[in-house]
Amino acid sequence: MYIPKHFDEPRIDVMQALIRDYPLATLVTLSAAGLNANHIPLHLADDDSPYGNLRGHVARSNPILADFDKQTEVLAIFQSENAYVSPSWYATKQETGKVVPTWNYAAVHAYGTLKVIDDPAWIRRQLEALTTEHEANFPAPWAVSDAPSDFTERLIAQIVGIEIHLTLLQGKWKVSQNQPPENRNGVIKGLNESGKPEMAALVVSGPSR
Repeated sequence: MYIPKHFDEPRIDVMQALIRDYPLATLVTLSAAGLNANHIPLHLADDDSPYGNLRGHVARSNPILADFDKQTEVLAIFQSENAYVSPSWYATKQETGKVVPTWNYAAVHAYGTLKVIDDPAWIRRQLEALTTEHEANFPAPWAVSDAPSDFTERLIAQIVGIEIHLTLLQGKWKVSQNQPPENRNGVIKGLNESGKPEMAALVVSGPSR
């Protein structure tokens, strides 16, 4: 991923927070036919490792299980808020007219080695961890144990676990930090007024410098 210095976000905890908040990953693997991409929610586990491990599951019929190069790293791409930025939001538009549209976003590229885990007990633990994390804020959180056991056992038999041991995280926060303060303020105002408060908040916080 091309990351100009002013868009670089090197803090591991910040990148991990994005992964946890936006867990639907685009998982890119190398197959016999070339690159393959699957969209899979992945749960980040710390596991006392520098970057953590990603865990998830796929349908047993998914070709990824049999057709990926075990010697080649895989790439999981996570992206949070994104938004079009209008040049009309820039204060300097009135001064010079030398402004153009752009797109703001925050993304994390997670690299690692993929392992297939065909173990019903492991898969159940992974499902429980994933649902517990994402049900936590509901008034009546659903748990895997709420469903009939014979029903969940049949479903678990139809999926296979995957685990990615992370070896590298790259973060890119393109949030108008290359603009002067008056333009950034205009972007924040424009994003809030256009119903993008989360993106506006990212422009306020920005990446580490």
